[in-house]
Amino acid sequence: MNTSQNEPNQPNWERSALEKIALDGIIEQRRRRRWGIFFKLLAFAYLGVVLAMIADWGGSADKFSEGGKHTALVQLNGVIQSRGDASAENVITALQSAFEDKGTQGVILSINSPGGSPVQAGIMNDEIVRLRKLYPNIPIYVVVEDICASGGYYVAAAADKIFVDKASIVGSIGVLMDGFGFTGAMEKLGIERRLLTAGKNKGFLDPFSPQDENQKEYAQKMLAEIHQQFVDVVRKGRGKRLKETPEMFSGLMWTGAKSIDMGLADDYGSVESVARDVIKAADIRDYTVKQNFAEKFASRFGADMAEGAVNAFNRMVLR
Repeated sequence: MNTSQNEPNQPNWERSALEKIALDGIIEQRRRRRWGIFFKLLAFAYLGVVLAMIADWGGSADKFSEGGKHTALVQLNGVIQSRGDASAENVITALQSAFEDKGTQGVILSINSPGGSPVQAGIMNDEIVRLRKLYPNIPIYVVVEDICASGGYYVAAAADKIFVDKASIVGSIGVLMDGFGFTGAMEKLGIERRLLTAGKNKGFLDPFSPQDENQKEYAQKMLAEIHQQFVDVVRKGRGKRLKETPEMFSGLMWTGAKSIDMGLADDYGSVESVARDVIKAADIRDYTVKQNFAEKFASRFGADMAEGAVNAFNRMVLR
């Protein structure tokens, strides 16, 4: 009887076992290396966040000791809204600090904004008017960079003078409320809108329902009222300098050169030239308040919870 056929191939069996052990070891080594890289990257990211917080946590407005004649600069950049750098709270805080400094010879509000919230713009306009009365010996000038339109111009109209570049975009004195209507698409797709309200106008201008003519008329009246407020602010701020035309308050925009001809602006100038040649204080100190790291973090992860509640009203903006 030949028993060698029933015995396992000893060398092959051992080699297979060794190969499996070695392969498992390599896999485990690679797994540990990947996790090691992951945790190292996580540690570097954490360290970067901590360093950013240390560098930026304390706020962004430059603090200066009082005294020393200078021009105070406040920047208004981007869309005017209740959150962010271009909010009324931030801009007003900066303006107040600028006017309160005993060394301030004049204030420059540098604007580069397409517009935004009529409420925020109105609050800023009112505060500039108040500060001009409170500090009659400190002039405030607006310097327009690329664009000063709609809500941006609403703010600018309160200044003593407005300086532009010949290619700046100025104007857009109007109000809009935008949205979409999806009823046609819903009919094609066989989608039924089920909207329940308590109060016949609670679904005001709902984009998924047919447009209600009464609601449309009401919205138009509301827009006209806010537009008239805008027009009144411009007329009050610019006074006899305005050379009114039928198109001035139609929502059109003009170049900086044309805006001077129309009385919407006063002269050409940059931040540096106005500080040096008009205010006569070439030393420029920036009082702009900007969101620090903690505020940006909170805005992104916290304030979004309330955004849905105000979206409908925020669609009505000066732009």
